[in-house]
Amino acid sequence: MPDLITTAIEAHGGLDRYNSYSSATVHFRLDGSLWRLKGREGILSHAAVRLDLHRQHASHYPFFANNLRTSLTPERVAVETVSGEVEAERLNPRASFPADVTAPWDDLHVAYFAGYAMWTYLTSPFTFGWDGFKAVELSPVTEEEEIWRRLQVTFPDHIATHCREQVFYFGPNGLLRRHDYTPEVINAGPAAHYPSEYKEFDGIMLPTRRRVFRLGENGAVARNTELVAIDVESVLFT
Repeated sequence: MPDLITTAIEAHGGLDRYNSYSSATVHFRLDGSLWRLKGREGILSHAAVRLDLHRQHASHYPFFANNLRTSLTPERVAVETVSGEVEAERLNPRASFPADVTAPWDDLHVAYFAGYAMWTYLTSPFTFGWDGFKAVELSPVTEEEEIWRRLQVTFPDHIATHCREQVFYFGPNGLLRRHDYTPEVINAGPAAHYPSEYKEFDGIMLPTRRRVFRLGENGAVARNTELVAIDVESVLFT
C-alpha cells in the first residue's frame, strides 16, 4: 500500500477512528448546472444522505416527499417509503442511463448517481486499502502555489462509482484537495472536483464545500460553470 494512502488516512482522522463507526449521516445543500441539464433543478436542494461506511449503501431523504427515501447498492437502486415499502426499483441501474448528454434523468437515475457519488466522496480515502482497490502514486503537481501529491486509484468492479480509474490530489497536510474522474453515466467527459473548507466531525476531517468543474482535453479546468455544488451543513458518525 503506497505510503500516501497512510498519510491521507491519518490526515483525515485515522483508520482506527473511522473503523469505530458504521455509518454517517450528512445534511447538505445541492446545486449546479448538471441538475438543470438533466431537467432536475432543485432536486435534493436541501436533503440528507445516510451511508454505510463498510459496505456500499446510501440513502437520500427526503426524496420528493417526507415519507420517501432512496436506497442504493451497486446493482440496485430504489425509491422506498420510510417503512421500507418499494415505490420504484431498478436492477442493473447503470445500464439504464441515456447516451445523449442532454437527455433528462428520471427519479431512479438521480437516486443512483447521487447515491454512489456521495458514498465515494464521503468514504475516500478510507476505502483505498480495501481488498480489490489498487493505488499507484503519480508524480506530484504544483497547484494553488502548493505541491500536491497524486494517487491514481483503480476501483474494483463491484463498487459503483464514476469510473474505474480516478486521481486524488493531496495537499501538504495530507487532506484531499482535488479529485479527477470521468462521470461515465453523464457521457460528458472528465471533471475536476475541488473539496475545501474542512471541518472535524466526530474526529473525521471532511470538506464542507465541494465544487465540480469540466476538465478540458488540455487539462484546463473550466471554472466558469459549476457542474455540481455541494455544501455540507452537518455530519454525524455513529
